Amino acid sequence: MELFPPMPLAEWRDTKETLHRFTQVVGKVRLAASVRRNHWWNVPFHLTGRGITTRPMGQVDGNPIFTIDFDFVDHRLVVAAADGRTESFPLLGQSVASFYRQTLETLAALGVRVELQVPRPYRLADSDRPFAEDFEHATYDPAWANRYWQVLNQVGLVLEEFAARFSGKVSPVHLFWHSLDIAHTRFSERPLDQPPQVDPVTREAYSRELISFGFWFGDDNLGEPAFYSYTTPEPAHLAEDPLTPASARWIELNDSHLAVLRYDAARTEADPRAAALAFYESAYQAGAVRAGWDVGRLACPGGVTDPRLPAPPL
Repeated sequence: MELFPPMPLAEWRDTKETLHRFTQVVGKVRLAASVRRNHWWNVPFHLTGRGITTRPMGQVDGNPIFTIDFDFVDHRLVVAAADGRTESFPLLGQSVASFYRQTLETLAALGVRVELQVPRPYRLADSDRPFAEDFEHATYDPAWANRYWQVLNQVGLVLEEFAARFSGKVSPVHLFWHSLDIAHTRFSERPLDQPPQVDPVTREAYSRELISFGFWFGDDNLGEPAFYSYTTPEPAHLAEDPLTPASARWIELNDSHLAVLRYDAARTEADPRAAALAFYESAYQAGAVRAGWDVGRLACPGGVTDPRLPAPPL
């Protein structure tokens, strides 16, 4: 497959809306069956050679150890127990309601009992509708689901390469199911005191000063896929700094600024991968310098922190 193939939101929006809710069902299982990590790092998905996975969970809650994988090659949801047993069902032909029911039934067949505290979508337009009652979202196009995974793989490797340049505290490259974006975040470790009215999810996510980098597939705020970055808290005059490549820009969003490189703009560059890396680096330099980070000390050229150890040949 070509690097950064076309991914127009309008052509797969219905599949994306259905798949987004599928991932939220499984994501909430992960939330219920895993040990809480700082910044909610226990709940995102990670990429596999066939789709995305929860990684192992269970045990601490009395359940057997198990994983849930979305297989975007054979288009099935696969639940596997640590004793080797597996159960699966097709993603095609499911409404959110039937997917929710079959997920719980498949877990039960392997002896897993999980109760979702809030069995409804999170921060979506229908957040007041239980999964069990959503018969509206029932579109799953296997070709678009597979392309979604292929793009995730390609962007994920760009983010992994970018992550290697930083020696401080960082998140994994992981997929958040609340907004369906793949992201990597760098931290300065300075505590960030959120206002009392801020919700618990946001308070934990942004308990430290950070600069985040990612990619999402388009939504009502930006109706097309794009690479993005933001700095929290936003330093003064951040949006005055130039971004690379020239097509990248700062946009206003929720009283702050988001660095954005449109996916289609990156695709037209002579080297799209290099353009995406340059975009992330320019956004990082803008945020880190404005926020007073020790950019030199935190640098990790070639993924090496020991100054006497040369970078391995590529």
